[in-house]
Amino acid sequence: MLNLERLRTLDALARHGSVSGAAEALHVTTSAVSQQLGKLEREVSQQLLAKNGRGVRLTDAGRLLAQHAARILSQIELAQSDLEAHRGQVVGELRLSAFPTAARGLFPLALSALRAEHPGLRVRSRELEPERGIAGVTRGDLDLAVVLDWYNKPMPLPDGLVKASVLDDPADVALPSGHPLAGRDEVDLGELAEDEWITWGEGEFCHEWLMLTLRSRGIEPIVGHRAAETHTQLGLVQAGLGVCIAPLLGRHPMPDGVVTVPLKQRVRRHVYVVWRADADRRPSIRAAVGALQDAARKLG
Repeated sequence: MLNLERLRTLDALARHGSVSGAAEALHVTTSAVSQQLGKLEREVSQQLLAKNGRGVRLTDAGRLLAQHAARILSQIELAQSDLEAHRGQVVGELRLSAFPTAARGLFPLALSALRAEHPGLRVRSRELEPERGIAGVTRGDLDLAVVLDWYNKPMPLPDGLVKASVLDDPADVALPSGHPLAGRDEVDLGELAEDEWITWGEGEFCHEWLMLTLRSRGIEPIVGHRAAETHTQLGLVQAGLGVCIAPLLGRHPMPDGVVTVPLKQRVRRHVYVVWRADADRRPSIRAAVGALQDAARKLG
């Protein structure tokens, strides 16, 4: 009989690609991972791992068993989901993530409501950029992730995930109050061609969206500064160091000396929550989705 925890360890190694990655995901030591995999090799009487430089790789037998392990663990997730649905109680542990402005804007309301309404539910949250949140849900490290895409750049979702809309978030341009366009009712992106932009980190989804959007308007962006968090970006705008895109969610309170002006292009981003299809019937998933949507409605 194959040991379930050892199959879970093998699955974690296959998903993360290293012993250290598997250990971090499972919250155990690297030696514990190595011991579990050694026992699994003895159980099946086949070599599952081979040395690969300083790390390891899966053998053909290891890949075959890892594929079965993924299916077995998915079926267990589905069984647990069905049992939770049959019991109808919102209990257990729920792990979720959100990108920084959603964590700041939605989590305080949503998670406090979940605690009040479902005291038997233990919620664990963390900030993660959308791509990392989606990867965490796909791997099984997270139960839900609050993510986003932009009106002209959708976020690709892997197969096996389900999503629900949370809110549409309008975005304006943030300018220093002394900027020549600060008093306007609206601004065209083309009018900002000579301004320095304060943007997100290189390679981040939102940064790539901004570059795509500006270049589609014939603007080669001048990037002066990068910051992951909206309020850091707004602080740089306040200092007169450039302009930035300021979505409504999570931007208040606005710093003194910064004004926001709507863009003629009516820029919006779509905020939604994703989870695995095999966990779709879990009452805790449904409760969390509802709490996030309620928090978004209260924010107006």
